[in-house]
Formats: sequence, structure tokens, C-alpha cells
Amino acid sequence: MSLDRFIHFKKTINSIELPERFTFPFYYDPHPLSLIAASELQDYLNSQNDWEHNFGLDSRNEAHSIGKMFGVLVVKNNNGELGYLAAFSGKLAGTNEHDLFVPPVFDMLTPDGFFNEGMLGLDALNQRVISLERAENYAISLKKLEAIKTEAAVKIEEHRELMRTAKAARKIRKLEVSEMTDGKEKAVATNSIISESVGLKAQLRTMNKDWSDRIGKVESEVAVYEDEINDLKHLRKEKSKALQKRLFDNYHFLNILGKEKSLWEIFQATSLKQSPSGAGECAAPKLLQYAFKHNLKPITMAEFWWGDSPRSEIRKHGQFYPSCRGKCEPILGHMLEGIELDDNPMLVVPSIGKELETIYEDDHILVINKPAEFLSVPGKTIKDSVYHRIQENFPDISGPIIVHRLDMSTSGIMLVAKNKHAHKAIQKQFIDRTIKKRYIALLDGLINEDSGFVELPLRTDINDRPRQLVCEEHGKHARTEWKVIERSEGTTRIHFFPVTGRTHQLRVHASHAKGLNTPIVGDDLYGKRSNRLHLHAEWIKFMHPVTGQTMELQVNADF
Repeated sequence: MSLDRFIHFKKTINSIELPERFTFPFYYDPHPLSLIAASELQDYLNSQNDWEHNFGLDSRNEAHSIGKMFGVLVVKNNNGELGYLAAFSGKLAGTNEHDLFVPPVFDMLTPDGFFNEGMLGLDALNQRVISLERAENYAISLKKLEAIKTEAAVKIEEHRELMRTAKAARKIRKLEVSEMTDGKEKAVATNSIISESVGLKAQLRTMNKDWSDRIGKVESEVAVYEDEINDLKHLRKEKSKALQKRLFDNYHFLNILGKEKSLWEIFQATSLKQSPSGAGECAAPKLLQYAFKHNLKPITMAEFWWGDSPRSEIRKHGQFYPSCRGKCEPILGHMLEGIELDDNPMLVVPSIGKELETIYEDDHILVINKPAEFLSVPGKTIKDSVYHRIQENFPDISGPIIVHRLDMSTSGIMLVAKNKHAHKAIQKQFIDRTIKKRYIALLDGLINEDSGFVELPLRTDINDRPRQLVCEEHGKHARTEWKVIERSEGTTRIHFFPVTGRTHQLRVHASHAKGLNTPIVGDDLYGKRSNRLHLHAEWIKFMHPVTGQTMELQVNADF
């Protein structure tokens, strides 16, 4: 296998200017050189016969499809020649090594390597646990324990019922005894009642002890298996942690300054303290590692998705995506040290020069038209927001102010409370879902149906915030009603009526394959970037928090 993964451009690139700074990997427009490199790699993926991997692009292939993220890194070699490197995330066609692509930072799949050996050991422990859990004698002991516990409960309950019946009878006898005139006869009867009560209680104690002893003997039989199972599970956990630690220690990442850090060191400096699964296996770290090891100067980089989208995430075939933050941001933070990067757009205040348009105002509420790319509340690095502006313009305002939010990229109507009473009253309407809202959006494709519902549960992608995932297991219920307004030139203008109000709900429901499978124009998270996100909160209907009057307001979109 050739060690030289430097790929020469097939297309003439002499007229293309080099970028002044390297790509900011978490938000970028691909440079023309990256676009050419990606196009050439995609041509190879479409035509190659070197290996087989089901990306889900061939409808005749019924096997489980796995889409992949690929990356290209344009580099300059020691001779001053421009070329590029190619990489894929994770495994491709069941292996880490392919001639065209840069190798992994560390190949955990080496047949005689410690990782495979360790995994074989863990598999052996796992099989031993499974064997014990499925052992016939263990199953017999468990059934025997369940049966004796059930019998004990029944017998003890029968005795308790006997005691309750006897107690009721004694109560009647006590009344009879109280009417006796013969003192000696009365004493004998009273002692009989007491003796009966004491005797029944003693019998209960004896029964409890007897059944407890019998249950304990069977529990000892069960414990023979469960103690061994638990010991094996503990050993498996410890060996797994040790194997993971050793694996992390073998992932060493370089940067242009020649500094090297292990995966364990990198994530110890984060709040996570440990690496997420799969960290270091993404395309971007592989590309940069190869470049630094072979004295290749990074010029620009881009990553694209190839194949079917995962079930939970939104990935479109052939589309470019930024590096993930959860796995890659700490790694790339180290690897890109010493390289001048494009500006981080997350640090740019997008609201500069934009004003909040007042739609309605009285002593209790304010209704505004929020511009696109304007925060509802302050972010981690940006203070300017609807909340901040309202505080500046109304210094005497009381209460929490913000009742609901719009995504930064979404424009349109927002309600603002001027006092605590108004805030509480409007908030209750949102909680009770009596407030009606309508959004208008322009979708990047044609929707055949005229109306319908999308119902997909959502949760935050903890490895790539602020993205949302569709998750049946842990996601929150999310439901959206929609209705087509107009179809024109490959786009669909549509009304959204959100029944619930989850983060990025309309954006995900529009773009996800199980939703409308058509992203909103300009959606830089779930579709393609444009001049803006074409999503606007255009209409709202609610009850005034003080007068009780029905308020209905509309602001038309500017797209």
C-alpha cells in the first residue's frame, strides 16, 4: 500500500487564488479549491471498483445502508505544488485502510493489535455472563425462589386474615365479658381472649421466620450464580475502562507547531473529562494529522456527506457540513493551534444595524417584529438580543420580559410582557396551548401533498449542539401541522402551524426524511446556506392578559 496520499488535481487550478487564512471548520463556505477537490473525490466515489460499501444510493441493494462523511484537505507540498488529501469518518467497507485515503490517526483494527485482543477478552467475558444468565439450574433456582416467595406471601396473608377475623370475634366476646357478674369467670374469659391474641401473634412470628429461612436457602442457591455474574460484569467494566484508556492514549494528535497531545489529554481539559465514542475517527483530524506528519501545508478544507442520511440526524447526499463540535472541537482546537483561521462567525454580532419593529404596544404588552439573525435572549458570547434591547428601551419594566422565543435565524412576531402579571397570564396561554401561531416558510423543493402533519420527537444532539435529533426513545413529543400555499420554480411556499414548540421543530420537521424531506431555504444547519433562513412567524392569536380581548396580529414576510 502506497504511503503517499497526496492527490494531484486533475483540473487546472492556476487561476484560483489561495485563501488568505485556513478554513474555520465549524462554519464555512467551501473555497473553490475545496469544491474542485470534493468534486473529483465524488467522481471517484461514483466510478470506483476498489471496494464495496452500501451508501444506500443503489435502490437494488437491499442491505443495510450506511452513509459516510468524507473530507478533503487542500495542501501544498515541499515542492510548492498544490494537491489534496482525502479521508472518511469511521470505517469504510469494513476497514480503516484504503489506498486513496489517509490512514487513521491510530488503527485500532490491526489484527494482532491490543485493541482487537482486548475486545476478544471482553467478548469472552460477555459470553460467560450470557452463559451463566441462561444456565438451566439458574433458571430453575429463580423459578423456585419466585414460587416460594409467592407461597410465603399467600400463607402469611391467610394467617393475617385469620388474625383479623379472630380480632373481630374477640371484640364481640369482650363486650360479652364486660357484662359478666362473676369475677372469677370474667377473669378466665379475659385471659382466654388475651392468650388467643398472643398465640396468633406468636404463630405469625414463627411463620415469618420459617418462611424467611426457607426463602434464604433458595436465595443462597441463586446467589451462587448471581455473585459470579456480578463479579464478571464488574471485571468486564474495569477491563473495558482500561482498554478505552489505553486506546485514548494511543491517539496522538499533532499540530503545525510540532506539539503532540493524546486524546485523553485533550478531553481532560474539557468539561466532559472523557472522550465521546468515535472521537478522533472523523475525517478532519485524520486529514490534518497526515498533513502535519508529512510536512504538507494546510490551505483549505471541506467535508461532505455521501449516501443515505442516518435515522436520527439530517444529512443530505453530496452536501457540505461543518465539523462536529462535541467530538472534533476539542481535538481541532489543539490541531489548529498556530494556524491563522477565518473569523469565527459565532463571535460576530449579527444584530448590528438592525432594529426591532413595534407592531403593538400598551401598558402591559409589547409585540415586535424580530429581524432574522437576531437573538431572542443573550448568548454565551453575544449580549445584544431582544431581551437586551427591551431592557435598554424600557428601564422600568418589571418581570421576566421574554414569554417565548424565536430561533436567531427566524424572523417575525414575538410577544413581550411588560410586567409580572402579563408574563404569567401569557405564559399560561402558551402552556395551555391556547395561543395560535402561523409561520410561513419557503422550502427548497416541491411538496406533492397539499397538507398534513409531521410528528417526530426531538432532542438535542449533545455531540453537535445546537443541532436537534429525531429520537423515538428520549425525544420530546413534537407535532407540526402544515399547508402548501404555492409551488413555483422548484420551491414550495408553505404555512406551518406548530402544535408544540420544540427547539428547531419546524426546521427539522421540514428537512428530516420522515418529515417533509425538504429543507427550508437558507437553513445552514439542516439544509443549504443562503442570504437568510426563509422562515417567518407571520401571525399570532392570543388573549390580552388584562382586558381579555382576543388579539390577532400579522406581519408579512419579506421573502
